[in-house]
Amino acid sequence: MTMNFELARQNMVEYQIRSWEVLDPRVLDVLGRVRREDFVPAAYRNLAFSDMSVPLGHGEEMMRPVLEGRMLQALTLNGSEDVLEIGTGSGFVTGCLATLARRVASVDVHADFTEEASRRLRAAAIDNVELFTDEAVNAYQPGGVFDVVVVTGAVHTIPTRFNRWLKPGGRMFVIRGLSPAMEAVLLHHEGEARFRVESLFETDLPYLQHAEPMRHFTL
Repeated sequence: MTMNFELARQNMVEYQIRSWEVLDPRVLDVLGRVRREDFVPAAYRNLAFSDMSVPLGHGEEMMRPVLEGRMLQALTLNGSEDVLEIGTGSGFVTGCLATLARRVASVDVHADFTEEASRRLRAAAIDNVELFTDEAVNAYQPGGVFDVVVVTGAVHTIPTRFNRWLKPGGRMFVIRGLSPAMEAVLLHHEGEARFRVESLFETDLPYLQHAEPMRHFTL
């Protein structure tokens, strides 16, 4: 039986995402328009709208739709922002960010993720995105600062270099802490190296490469 993707997308928005207090009409609209099924690996296409994370390879995964919705709503994008995404993954969140913001730069450590995301975004006619392959925690250096930084993999603690990529008045979404009880936060840059942390919700995600907690060895 052929799956009705349009109906499945509508059900995802109405019965999953809305029920998790995602009510911003622009966010609901973009999640209803960007074709999530075109951004998941082919083997999982029929699970694109399920309330589950989807494996992407390399031990990485695509967020559950409700987490994507909560994250996009928390960012309160109005279409004027320059956004840096750390962790391109499948490219789906990249496409949503690009639809809601002015421009997106996105970096991922896995070259095959970057290549596939580029192909998917072109197919979706989303062209205000620039993709990079690099390791973000220690090596990557963006060519400027941004209104919004979005970190789509978890970190044990927020790397201080991430803070430097955020403009005064900007905000950063990041999930931090120890698995399985991590905290999603919005970091607000209030100027003069002052940052205010807004707690959003608890969740659990795989860590970014080199952002895991240090291992302690005992004898």
